[in-house]
Amino acid sequence: MGHMIIDGRKVEFTDEKNVLSVIRKAGINIPTLCYHSEVSTFGACRLCTVEDERGKTFASCSEQPRDGMVIYTNSGRVKKYRKLIVELLLAAHCRDCTTCVKSGECVLQELAHRLGVQTIRFKNTREYHELDTSSPSLVRDPNKCILCGDCVRACEELQGIGALGFAFRGTEAMVMPAFNKKIAETECVNCGQCRVYCPTGAIAIKTHMNEAWEALADPNIRVVAQIAPAVRVAVGDHYGLTKGKSVMGKIVNALHRMGFDEVYDTSFSADLTIMEESAEFLDRIKKGEKLPLLTSCCPAWVKFITDQYKEYIPNLSTCRSPQGMLSAVIKEYFRDPEHAGGRKTVMISIMPCTAKKAEAVRPNSFTDGEQDTDIVITTTELLRMIDNFGLDFATLEPEACDMPFGFGSGGGVIFGVTGGVTEAVLRRLTPDHSKETMHEIAECGVRGDEGIKEFTVPYEGMNLNICVASGLANARTVMEQVKNGEKEYHLIEIMACRRGCIMGGGQPTRSGDRTKALRAKGLYNADNTTIIKKSDENPLVLELYNGLLKGKEHHLLHNDSY
Repeated sequence: MGHMIIDGRKVEFTDEKNVLSVIRKAGINIPTLCYHSEVSTFGACRLCTVEDERGKTFASCSEQPRDGMVIYTNSGRVKKYRKLIVELLLAAHCRDCTTCVKSGECVLQELAHRLGVQTIRFKNTREYHELDTSSPSLVRDPNKCILCGDCVRACEELQGIGALGFAFRGTEAMVMPAFNKKIAETECVNCGQCRVYCPTGAIAIKTHMNEAWEALADPNIRVVAQIAPAVRVAVGDHYGLTKGKSVMGKIVNALHRMGFDEVYDTSFSADLTIMEESAEFLDRIKKGEKLPLLTSCCPAWVKFITDQYKEYIPNLSTCRSPQGMLSAVIKEYFRDPEHAGGRKTVMISIMPCTAKKAEAVRPNSFTDGEQDTDIVITTTELLRMIDNFGLDFATLEPEACDMPFGFGSGGGVIFGVTGGVTEAVLRRLTPDHSKETMHEIAECGVRGDEGIKEFTVPYEGMNLNICVASGLANARTVMEQVKNGEKEYHLIEIMACRRGCIMGGGQPTRSGDRTKALRAKGLYNADNTTIIKKSDENPLVLELYNGLLKGKEHHLLHNDSY
């Protein structure tokens, strides 16, 4: 333990990796644009610059704390320096703030207000660049890029993709894909983590709100929504409600008031996924082939495998994702003239994930030539739609989802957190449904936010080796170990985003460690209060198998190819 003198106050430190962390520990929130604790220190923006007792200035993010340091975080010299930095950034930045998708949430905009930047003395001499709208999930606007490198490091270090990088030097420097390709021409997996880390509107979600509003306004269209588990624990933050608390009932009410005819819970089709994936897993174990089984719920992970580990495509589960399953089932349900009522059905999926937009237009997400999921709306877009409609979300009374696809088990609910799919599979494999058994499964090593988790569980006289990982950089580590024969697993669950869907690319940004932990806790709490814990005990699922799905299980719930 050491101590520093920060603005005249003694502050102790232990294992903080930089001076910035100690300053924040002291309750002083000095500004940053390029610093994130989960990626490497870049030190590009210099906004976290502080001054020591000798007048030396340095970036606090890249300076290690030393015992006895004396620093000033808001000296006149430092404040003037920060203000000039923001002014220079704005001088080379598109300033159409009122129409920017990031307006009100932009870190640069916030810092300009905070530091009192009211005029820009310098002319913008940067060349205008066309928007890149090639991706089904994201829009890249080079004119709003401030060269902080956050997207580059997130893509490279967290996801191991490297679809973005720096090009040119000096005043000509830009962030772009190699050879200035369109983002859709790269190995981008549409995960959206670049968008999460981008402090401005340089990378944004490709929105489909207008299409949703148009469908809602058409009296000849039945608009059906499905809501993913992770959405319910992220919406409340925006409206000042308890962080991580499930507000599913309020979301259902809001959607009904906006004009959605039916609102269903994707946890229901998560149960379907477990029924099918568990059966597939046991069949492969019995035959001893196509192992390890690779989960197929995460579209960014699926694209990662199909792009970079083609030899493991046969190992991917043939199960569609919960989004794909529920959309296919609902479209099939409303093909019956009695249910259709003479109206066209439009399926809108509300997801925490930008990659789900790409999944919806993937050829194997069509049934008999018809697109199953017509529109994908992220959590962030849902918030804008609620605000646009003028609803006072915090005061809405909770409502239940509609029948017959409105109820999922606890196993379906925890799909939104890393390890949730595996835990639901393990519940399905055990004939016991006692609290003690559920607790044992939860404590077997499947929970926790570690990037890579390995554990072994006994099953009918054999040991099942399981790996759960989140973040595609971790996924690459796992796959390289499997490929090189260093590891042998029976089941591998991967979610592209660190900690799972709760931190998906479509979720609201500005999420610190506390928010991340509370979102996971929120899903586990929802599981705790759900009467039915196992997918195979969901009566609505069992009824579906005995009715609509009979003889159509593979056709509606599985992919024939990737």
